[in-house]
Amino acid sequence: MKIAMVASEVVPFAKTGGLADVVGALPLVLEDCGQEVIVIMPRYKCVKDGKLKANRISRDVTSVTIGNNIKVYFIENDLYFNRDGLYVDKSGDYKDNLERFSFFCRRALELLKEIDFAADILHLHDWQASLVAVYLKNLYSKEPFYSRMKSILTIHNLGYQGLFAKEEFVKLGLDSSLFGVSGLEFYDQVSLLKGGIIFSDFINTVSPTYAEEIQSKELGFGLDGLLRQRKDVLSGIVNGLDYYVWDPNTDRFIVQNFSAQSIEDKGFNKEDLQAICGLPVNKDIPVLGIVSRLVDAKGFDILAQGLDDICKMGVQLVILGLGDLKYHQILAAAQKKHPKVISLNLKFDDSLAHKIYAGSDIFLMPSKYEPCGLGQLISLHYGAIPLVFKTGGLADTINKNNGFVFTKYTKEEFLNLIKKAVLTFKDKKKWARLVNNAMKCNFSWEASAKKYIQLYAQAKES
Repeated sequence: MKIAMVASEVVPFAKTGGLADVVGALPLVLEDCGQEVIVIMPRYKCVKDGKLKANRISRDVTSVTIGNNIKVYFIENDLYFNRDGLYVDKSGDYKDNLERFSFFCRRALELLKEIDFAADILHLHDWQASLVAVYLKNLYSKEPFYSRMKSILTIHNLGYQGLFAKEEFVKLGLDSSLFGVSGLEFYDQVSLLKGGIIFSDFINTVSPTYAEEIQSKELGFGLDGLLRQRKDVLSGIVNGLDYYVWDPNTDRFIVQNFSAQSIEDKGFNKEDLQAICGLPVNKDIPVLGIVSRLVDAKGFDILAQGLDDICKMGVQLVILGLGDLKYHQILAAAQKKHPKVISLNLKFDDSLAHKIYAGSDIFLMPSKYEPCGLGQLISLHYGAIPLVFKTGGLADTINKNNGFVFTKYTKEEFLNLIKKAVLTFKDKKKWARLVNNAMKCNFSWEASAKKYIQLYAQAKES
């Protein structure tokens, strides 16, 4: 099949979150599976040619090749994309984001014709690419070149919808009839994601449980009714993990490489983590690791409430991340109170992240909601046992055989499960069995790609 990925960010060219990781990894595996794939994204200021030589395709399009023969096409527009940030600056969202991404979506469709890539599937990602489906059905469907194309929209996080003032609708170049309850109107605003949900042929999310959750009032962000209407074409596929990047056997950031067959070498990484974090070096103290945004959605409300109790459990806590100022202050105060227990690292640090996964015994991920999650997949591979709340992708990947799961989102349930995990850590036979189970888990992109190929085939035949 011929597949065109349209996304606003792609590793290694531009990234703000997990969306970029997905669109950077999935095409490579699809190509290995015999699919013909191209990728289309904006040419931001941060996009550098690097070692990949860019070829000029037209006055406003360049391309590079990744994998064996995957063309990544960059749409240029200095007015819209030659900025330091992808979507925001210090003042917040760029005021012209609707214009920026409506331009990108129309230009992406036009580009397909210019390069004569008659895609079977347009695989669109999040609100920034949603208008491709809207334009395809309403402006381009009568043109023979586009008439057989089918679209699939992947929702990476329903909380980000691309909402704009209703007065901006006219800038989209669509008939006014499409601004209404059955169109892009959302509580007197324009929702680009809603347009994508309505006009895409199929919709998927990044885990089966999240696909169910977004049909509920609690996690539907006002779109639950529409998603229930479209449930027959809504599904979930868990994101894969790039095991070339995240592999303790080859990881260049950690002090000692290890695998399931040499798990005893993980201990050297624990010692290294304790030492560089200024914590007592002691293999018998369980190290709890966190690599996260420090916000409510990631569970920091209940973590903050339980910090003093956690510090009395005979553990060490290593935290890496940035987030809400209130949590910076709460955690800094707790570190000052418990300097031998808490190591707080308020920054982005890729090297330290690898060290935390390699050196932790338990990886805390008490997210209130988590569409897929990457941290738990990485921690499994590094033998750091995940402790998670049962939601989204966490529910689909973690169970009693490879981790710890709490089902009521309360401080008490969270603390009780940490106590259980610490007790289990002290039982060396049980712990060794749990670590072995965790490291055997396989969440490679190959398995996810096969499911995407099935979804593409279903959409093509629909």
